[in-house]
Amino acid sequence: MIVALIIACEVGFWVLLALGLALRYLAKMPRLGAAVLLCEPLMELVLLVVTTLDLKNGAEPDWKHGLAALYIGYTVAYGHYTIKWLDGHAAHRLAGGPKPAGAGYGKARAVHEWKLWIRTIIAAAVALTLLQIAIWYVGDAGDVSSLGAWQFGALRAVGIHALIAVAYTVWPKKAPAGAEERPALAGTER
Repeated sequence: MIVALIIACEVGFWVLLALGLALRYLAKMPRLGAAVLLCEPLMELVLLVVTTLDLKNGAEPDWKHGLAALYIGYTVAYGHYTIKWLDGHAAHRLAGGPKPAGAGYGKARAVHEWKLWIRTIIAAAVALTLLQIAIWYVGDAGDVSSLGAWQFGALRAVGIHALIAVAYTVWPKKAPAGAEERPALAGTER
């Protein structure tokens, strides 16, 4: 049931996002579109409650609970960023807004990657906290080794993302011939 709910939350995220952007830019109903977009966090709250109830009802902690914690952490850290990024592109394509800048090149790209790394730290911190609470909640009543493994996975993701940021810092991405080296826009660096 938890896996189905995670999949439903992911599908729901994209459906609400598409509906919210369509209402904002195609139907010219920006307030209703914003209201739909604000419903996004409710899905993660439902996932958190259902996962908690599953553990409370005696379910053995396993990979599904760990995946739910990582999914919630990722959504907390990257959900708003993703919505803002797609909103900028929708405004450009559907409403004639300015074209959003990419991550940039050189130092601007390295800074962008370090800012994304900070988001990964936030995602991992949320997941680690939820997993630790689940470990304490289950206590000696069950095998929590799979939850500990997910904690290690979250830390590993932080480390891998740090290596990516270091790579962009040490070996900066060069602008293609004829392209100017411009800093990333504020909307892409969050």
